[in-house]
Amino acid sequence: MNSPKISPEMTIAEVIKIKPEAVKILKDHGMHCLGCSISTAESLRAAAEVHGIELEKLISVLNS
Repeated sequence: MNSPKISPEMTIAEVIKIKPEAVKILKDHGMHCLGCSISTAESLRAAAEVHGIELEKLISVLNS
């Protein structure tokens, strides 16, 4: 069964829920605050912007 496609508007919590291995991917891309309270409501787009991460590249890796 395929996971839903990850989009920039999904929250970090949603991404981790549908793809638990995303924790390592996000950390590898510089997002080390996955346990902070804001991560449950912050979109991937917002988190990438705050952390200076190339959003398209991150989404591509998460969906591969």
